[in-house]
Amino acid sequence: MNSTPVTTPEALKVPEVMRALRLSRSKVYDLIRSGALPSYTEGRARRIPAESLRTYMSNKLKEAA
Repeated sequence: MNSTPVTTPEALKVPEVMRALRLSRSKVYDLIRSGALPSYTEGRARRIPAESLRTYMSNKLKEAA
């Protein structure tokens, strides 16, 4: 049995963020454009740092409280 730990990538692709947040592609790009979800481009690919996603979710939880 392989017991290697599952690790989260440090940078996520837009479809991965879509799945994590259960949002549409256009909504994820809206969050990126508004600055609510910081990201960067690598070549032609958009990447969202995992820490940005965690921070966004944490802020949303604080707003809901």
